[in-house]
Amino acid sequence: MEDCLAKKMEITVSEAEKRTGRNAVNMQETYTAYLIETRAIESQSEGQCAPVDSLWRRYSEFELLRNYLSVTYPHIVVPPLPEKRADFVWHKLSADNMDPDFVERRRIGLENFLLRVASHPVLCQDKIFYSFLTQEGGWKEMVNETGFQLKADSRLKALNATFRVKNPDKRFTELKHYSDELQSVISHLLRVRARVADRLYGVYKVHGNYGRVFSEWSAIEKEMGDGLQSAGHHMDVYAASIDDILEEEEHYADQLKEYLFYAEALRAVCRKHELMQYDLEMAAQDLTSKKQQCEELATGTVRTFSLKGMTSKLFGQENPEQREAKIKVLEEQIQEGEEQLKSKNLEGRDFVKSAWADIERFKEQKNHDLKEALISYAVMQISMCKKGIQVWTNAKECFSKM
Repeated sequence: MEDCLAKKMEITVSEAEKRTGRNAVNMQETYTAYLIETRAIESQSEGQCAPVDSLWRRYSEFELLRNYLSVTYPHIVVPPLPEKRADFVWHKLSADNMDPDFVERRRIGLENFLLRVASHPVLCQDKIFYSFLTQEGGWKEMVNETGFQLKADSRLKALNATFRVKNPDKRFTELKHYSDELQSVISHLLRVRARVADRLYGVYKVHGNYGRVFSEWSAIEKEMGDGLQSAGHHMDVYAASIDDILEEEEHYADQLKEYLFYAEALRAVCRKHELMQYDLEMAAQDLTSKKQQCEELATGTVRTFSLKGMTSKLFGQENPEQREAKIKVLEEQIQEGEEQLKSKNLEGRDFVKSAWADIERFKEQKNHDLKEALISYAVMQISMCKKGIQVWTNAKECFSKM
């Protein structure tokens, strides 16, 4: 971890800017660009003020970076990006992806994504990632030249592997089930939080009616007027405070959403393992078939029913020269198949070892992050309740002085 990029470079997404331009099909579009600023930490430790380097990136470029990382490092739980469009929002919050509050939360999320990658022991060393932070022009061409798109597994192939793999690894099956459950419980939690926010907003704003009523009442009272007016003021302040409270709540909701999207990153690692296991089983099956064919040709006996066997019976067997030529070809294919199977076995073992090490790292990070987020959320709720108590305590003092 001492060599990770986050220890050597400060990385911030400091600004978001709305822009208008032409897309790939020459249609005008409005989009948001994000300013990435980097500064070397080593220079600062030596007493020098390191210059700040900066460049602009679109959300689509962040997506391209993450797709590249996911394909290039299939054994790693790649950090997710923040949502492109707002989800699990309470009704007063805009779901528009150009809304300033949403853009600001996404800016924070994109910075968090870069810091996650820069802190990862493997991802932080990737040259494409470093270029993303430091090289504005020609970066897309550099990514595409890696040919990572050609390595990407198709969804159909992944689905086929899921249903046809015969000997799935129990650990990855359980992890896949866990990621589904994690996504489900966090989704439910975010929905509950959105409903509570709706109700809370209404309760707080209704307190503003106390303020209006106390103010109107104070106008017709001489002895009680000042006390009622002051109590009304406290109610107005209380009613207005909910906007800041729910804005702070969105920060904690975004922390939960990150792990909602991390669940899909976990499933991606499991799917890759299923594909590798499926390829291994297909290679083993093909090798067994070729060995059986070779044995049948060598002995002249057909152990299983086949169209080839029926053809031989109907039209006669091949002559010895043809049979020897076929046996030779099969023996070469068998030797090649055995080498491929050995290679796939080694590749599979390396994948499992690397993937499980990263999954353990992820679990430790998840437990720490979610614990901190839930504690902070509880502290915020306690603080909110204390403010409510203080408002009514102040109101009580106002009433006492009447």
